[in-house]
Amino acid sequence: MAQLDAFDLAILAAMLVGTVAYLTKGTYWAVPKDPYAAAYATANGAKKGKSRNILEKMDESGKNCVVFYGSQTGTAEDYASRLAKEGSSRFGLKTMVADLEDYDYDNLDSFPEDRVAFFILATYGEGEPTDNAVDFYEFMMGDDISFSQGAGSDDQPLSNLKYVTFGLGNNTYEHYNSMVRRINAVLEKLGATRIGEAGEGDDGAGTMEEDFLAWKEPMWSALAEKMKLREREAVYEPVFAITERDDLQPDADTVYLGEPNKNHLEGRSKGPYNAHNPYIAPIAESRELFSVKDRNCLHLEIDVSGSNIEYQTGDHVAIWPTNAGVSVDRFLTIFGLMDRRHTVIDVTGLDSTAKVPFPTPTTYDAVVRYHMEICGPVSRQFVSSLAQFAPDETSKAEVTRLGSDKDYFHEKVSSRYLNIAQLFETVSNSQAWSQVPFSLLVEGIPKIQPRYYSISSSALVQKDRIGVTAAVESLRVPGSPNVLKGVTTNYLLALKQKQHGDPSPDPHGLTYAINGPRNKYDGIHVPVHVRHSNFKLPSDPSKPIIMIGPGTGVAPFRGFVQERAAQAKAGEKVGRTILFFGCRKQSDDFIYQDEWKQFGEALGSSFSLITAFSRDGAQKVYVQHRLREHAKEINELLDQQRGYFYVCGDAANMARDVQSALTHIFAEQRGVPESKAEEIVKKMRASNHYQEDVWS
Repeated sequence: MAQLDAFDLAILAAMLVGTVAYLTKGTYWAVPKDPYAAAYATANGAKKGKSRNILEKMDESGKNCVVFYGSQTGTAEDYASRLAKEGSSRFGLKTMVADLEDYDYDNLDSFPEDRVAFFILATYGEGEPTDNAVDFYEFMMGDDISFSQGAGSDDQPLSNLKYVTFGLGNNTYEHYNSMVRRINAVLEKLGATRIGEAGEGDDGAGTMEEDFLAWKEPMWSALAEKMKLREREAVYEPVFAITERDDLQPDADTVYLGEPNKNHLEGRSKGPYNAHNPYIAPIAESRELFSVKDRNCLHLEIDVSGSNIEYQTGDHVAIWPTNAGVSVDRFLTIFGLMDRRHTVIDVTGLDSTAKVPFPTPTTYDAVVRYHMEICGPVSRQFVSSLAQFAPDETSKAEVTRLGSDKDYFHEKVSSRYLNIAQLFETVSNSQAWSQVPFSLLVEGIPKIQPRYYSISSSALVQKDRIGVTAAVESLRVPGSPNVLKGVTTNYLLALKQKQHGDPSPDPHGLTYAINGPRNKYDGIHVPVHVRHSNFKLPSDPSKPIIMIGPGTGVAPFRGFVQERAAQAKAGEKVGRTILFFGCRKQSDDFIYQDEWKQFGEALGSSFSLITAFSRDGAQKVYVQHRLREHAKEINELLDQQRGYFYVCGDAANMARDVQSALTHIFAEQRGVPESKAEEIVKKMRASNHYQEDVWS
């Protein structure tokens, strides 16, 4: 037999590999994929193999307008979708919505001058970009920015780019709308031409929606003039096709009943876990923290062992909520879907750039229960769009007035905190709005968003168990027949009640599908993921820290103090640790009272807990008052020992009052003018010696 040489062997090996590949095609490789498996199991980046070239995408799909969004809670994404839809229906623009993290930006210098780009940008935290806008922000703000045609920042490389921009911010934060302001400034510097004003919405003042509506009308006029657009009568044009599937039963194993992706559907959830792929975590422990019967505050321990989820002390945990049964029923009833709630539907985009916000096939019930923010604030613009589908002329006239009169809308809707189903139930006297296309509801109602909570445990002490501290919301609004109930906190309360033996929990009259889709949350589980934060202890534990945390604002400081107590027990040198805590009454809502004593025993004289019980005395006393009472030591720790100052809680009032108190302390103790003291606080912020984890 002739001996094979090296070349013959190489040929045979290649033939063997090719044969195996052919025979295994469709079994081990080139397997058809569920189109949602990647989109929902991974971060919201462009799918593998998809182009990151936005110009290429616009050419392929015949678009002349792209609406980019940088969104943390879904509002900016919602505004982007609304603008794209309005641009198409009113002005005939060929629009697409684009997630900022799905594309590269070095070819913006090649953006054709007959097209336009919108940038709808939320500011997150202390002037930071949202998670999906980080890469875009870093590219645009880079010192050595360069584009595809080789031009640098001094060459005005974006002279062909026409853009529109709107920012979403909160005036209770120091860096109000800084994201949109910085991006607008750099676009102008690079030669781009802005159309209309750079709009800004203010969530802190509660005027975000009205700010947006007031901005967009003159913007559309400016854009129409610049691009020679002709306005036409806006007619509803669906973005999605809804197809009822008579061939599928809701219990079919291919039907999504609330599962976020294919891995969850098939019962083989795997990481990485993130904002599009939650971990179904067991609640290891739950307990009530308040001593009164009419209010609730929960402490939960969420077990993440075996998930590869890691957190650092000071991070946030996201809880994925489920809408309450009564809210789901009301919504399905008022839109005439109750009899078809378990009908299987396919939802598909009628345009190649349309992204369906949940996996299908699914059911009407699953979409409303797990995917739509049906209890959120109502958009006046969205209400107006539903007038044409009113069940009678009286209802149509009322909705038309609500949509066109912002003061009337505020009086009848916003001030009463009505959700969309409550509003339409009231307007039509419970007559069903059966003609409203379900596609319009999917397009107009935002996706339900995870709720973020400051983690109230130390990763050093309990790396596999995440502490959550949550006050349960149930607020009766003056002048409204409805009680405003927190979607997520009441869901957590139901889980706590179930864990403590209640077979049918109904906190504040609400029931939840707490076993989850197909009972996958049975055994007291909750969907979660972790979001990293910059709210961190100093790396050197000997540095002093001063913490201001009234109410549930104390949550991250439980983790901070727990960590320092463990370090002290381990023999490390721990610096001065002062916690200012406030609540109404010592006997009612002094949370973690016993734990502070235990931590104090470990920390010794380095730890001080200073309390402010606002309703225990003749005069109301708050944390900012206690802070001033300790002015001398506070100033010494921050000045001479370069300590760290932390604030967590209400941004609108408490955080501002605390900053004002600290400014006063510096002015008084250091003998400087208030203006100089304000500069000291600003420098502390810039060096991370003054950190906030606040909300409004």
